[in-house]
Amino acid sequence: MTDTVPGDMWAACIDSVGPAGHIRYGRLPVPAVGPTDVLVRVGTVAVNPVDTFVRSGAYATPLPFPFVVGRDLTGEVVRAGPGATGFARGQRVWCNSLGHAGRQGSFAQYATVAAERLYAAPPDLADEDLVAAAHPAASAWLALFRHARLRAGETVYVGGGAGNVGGAAVALAVRAGARVVATARAEDAGAVRALGAAEVLDHRAPDLGEQTRRAAPDGYDVHLDTSGHAVLADAVEALAPGGRLVAMVGLGGAAAELPVGRLYAKDASIVGFALSNATTADLADAARGVVGLLRDTPWRPRVADRLPLSLTARAHRALEAGEVRGRLLLTPP
Repeated sequence: MTDTVPGDMWAACIDSVGPAGHIRYGRLPVPAVGPTDVLVRVGTVAVNPVDTFVRSGAYATPLPFPFVVGRDLTGEVVRAGPGATGFARGQRVWCNSLGHAGRQGSFAQYATVAAERLYAAPPDLADEDLVAAAHPAASAWLALFRHARLRAGETVYVGGGAGNVGGAAVALAVRAGARVVATARAEDAGAVRALGAAEVLDHRAPDLGEQTRRAAPDGYDVHLDTSGHAVLADAVEALAPGGRLVAMVGLGGAAAELPVGRLYAKDASIVGFALSNATTADLADAARGVVGLLRDTPWRPRVADRLPLSLTARAHRALEAGEVRGRLLLTPP
């Protein structure tokens, strides 16, 4: 499999960790292709909060400098190494696990992806939906099924049900046969109900705790807060016997006292989860979950804006300033 590619490419990269101003948009060599790698011509990328953590140094991970930022991409295969079977030139593909643990990122015209981290893009799904869904939907899938071991008939609490991760979690849990109680802003309640939530509570209600308990008198089998605002003690108290709480708040999550006694009495558990720690096998399972979510449910990722790749620094600043509600998509030249 061969194709002519230029010697260099446009990329958004950093030479050291730091603020968004460290991102430079310039020329870098097109990455080499190893025996089990695939060279992808990038079509669209998406910005994640964790991308800003890696760029700033808040999330410590090995970075080869100059380091191309970003994790997610959709694109098409240019060439593959001899051990990267199953990929053909021109094939549409996607990935959501670049840009950390020593791997270069996706914010460039070309990216080299290990074959085990690359997935075929189904012909019936649009590139924009795939790249926007890749990170939040995979996070929701792994949180619910890998870590919370969700089963049909259980009751699930989803905090932040109108967000991209929260909305995906609502749709996935309903599809799995669970009863879902979610929180959201009052103006978003209709959209969350449309995903199948049995009840949607206003997260700003002064009696939210009491409403949460009334909505599930026997407690929640799975508690998943995607907003980062949950109070740990309250969440543990809301669990059913044998309940599972998946902690997936961002790096800004405040320290909290762990109510060990209540966990013990309820035979409940808390597990931490970050997509960055997922194995390639888990990511492959989640990728199938992402496709199923897009095919079989009404959920679609909310796209806030579309920008050229040259505005990566602006995109990072906007995300860090809390100015973005939805996904930011960028396109290389």
